[in-house]
Amino acid sequence: MWPFYFLDTRLKKTLSHQQIWAIAGPMILANLSTPILGLVDTAVMGHLNSPIYLGAVALGSMIFTFLFWGFGFLRMVTTGLTSQVSEHGNQQQTESVLIQSAILASGIAVVLLLLQWPIAKMAFSLIDGSADVLSQAEQYFYVRIWSAPATLLNYAIMGWLIGNSAARSALAMAIVINLTNIAFDLLFVNGFEMKASGVALASVIAELSGLIFAIYLLSKRGFQWRKVHLPQAIQQFVKQRHQLAIHGNFMLRTLCLIFSFAFFTNQGAQHGDVVLAANMVLLNFITFMAYVLDGFANATEVMTGKAIGRKDKAMLKASLIMNGQWALAVAALFSLVYSVFHQNIISMLTDIPAVATFAEQYSIWIVIAPLLAVWSYLFDGLFVGATLGKEMRNAMMFSVFICYLPAWYLLQDYENHGLWAALMALFIARAISQAAYLPGIFQRIVVKKDDAN
Repeated sequence: MWPFYFLDTRLKKTLSHQQIWAIAGPMILANLSTPILGLVDTAVMGHLNSPIYLGAVALGSMIFTFLFWGFGFLRMVTTGLTSQVSEHGNQQQTESVLIQSAILASGIAVVLLLLQWPIAKMAFSLIDGSADVLSQAEQYFYVRIWSAPATLLNYAIMGWLIGNSAARSALAMAIVINLTNIAFDLLFVNGFEMKASGVALASVIAELSGLIFAIYLLSKRGFQWRKVHLPQAIQQFVKQRHQLAIHGNFMLRTLCLIFSFAFFTNQGAQHGDVVLAANMVLLNFITFMAYVLDGFANATEVMTGKAIGRKDKAMLKASLIMNGQWALAVAALFSLVYSVFHQNIISMLTDIPAVATFAEQYSIWIVIAPLLAVWSYLFDGLFVGATLGKEMRNAMMFSVFICYLPAWYLLQDYENHGLWAALMALFIARAISQAAYLPGIFQRIVVKKDDAN
C-alpha cells in the first residue's frame, strides 16, 4: 500500500508539505547546532599546549551526554501532551502541561545537585584515563553539574514550544544557547586562560542564558505568569499519576537506548584501541544522520498530537506517510553521500592511518544504516506525539534484549562486523516492533465526520 500513497492527492488536502517543513526545517537546524558546538569545544581545547585538556572535556562531556540524554523524555512527553491539548484545550490547560513538566524538571535537577558527589564517583569509576585527565574531567564535572536546572527546564520549554508548532522559537533557543556557549568558551579559555573548568562554566552560562531567553519567548506568546499558583500546581502534579507513568516509561526507553550504544562502545573496546577509535569515527556518521532525520520525527510528533487531539485519523495517516516520504528521501541521500564520500569524511575526522584504514573496512555499515534506521526515528515521532510511553518502552526493550543482544552473541565470530550487524538488527527490530502497534493506534482514533466517507 505504501507506494500508492505517493500518488494519493487526497493526503495533500489533509496536510501540506509546507506544514511539514515549517516544523522539520527549523528543528533540523536546531538539532545540528549540537554537534557543531561539540566541534567548537574540541577545537578550543585542541589548540592548548597539552592533550590532557581535550581528553578531560571529552570525558566530562560524555558523562553529561548520557546523564542529560536520560532525561530527554522531558522534551518528548511535553511535546506530545502539548500538541494534543492545544487542539481542544484553552490556553490555561496548555500552559498547565508546561508547568507540570517544569515542576518535574526542577525536582530532578535538585536531586542531581544533591547527589552530584556519588554520581561523579560512580561515573569516574567506570572510566579509564590518566590521573591528570581524570583530575581535569572532575573539575569539569563539578562546574557543569550546576547547569542541570537550566538544562532540564530548557528541555521542557523547548518541548512545549515544539508542541505548539513554534519550531522557529525552539530554533532561536538553540541558537542563543550555542552562540553564548561559543562566546564564553573563547573568553574563558583564550582570554582568561581557564582550562576544562572554563568550558564547563561556559556551558552553565549558556544554558542559563537560554532559559532567560525562553522565559522571554513564553511571555511574548502571552504566557499567563500571574495565574501560576505554585503550591496548587505542585498538588496537581502529585495527582497526575498518569503523566508520571508516561514520563517513567519514556525514561526507561531512553535508558535502554543509552545502554545499547554504551554496550556497542564497550564491545568495540574489547577488540583493541584501533577498533574502538574506528567505531567512534563511524558512529559520527550515524549521529549526524540522526540529528537531521529527527527533524521529521519532531514534525511527526506535533502532527500526531494534533491529529489525536482532533480525533482525525486522516490527518494522522497523512502525517505519517508524508513525513515518511521526506525522511526516506533524506535517508537515501545520506546513503548516497556516505557511499561516495565516506573516505573523504573519515579523513576529515581522523588523520591516524591505522584508524582511518580500519574505519574504511567497516564503511559499508554506515552506508546502509540510514535506510534501516529511518523508520525507527519516524515511529519514535509517532509514539511521542501519541504519548504511548508503555508501548514505546516495550518496543525498545524487545528490540534490545530479544534482538540486539542475542544477535551480538550469535555473531561474535564475525568480530567487529558482527557487532555492527547487531546494531543494524536493533534498528530493524525497533521499526518492526513499533510498526506492530500501528493498527491499534489507528483504531483508537475516532474518524471525523468529514472523513467518514
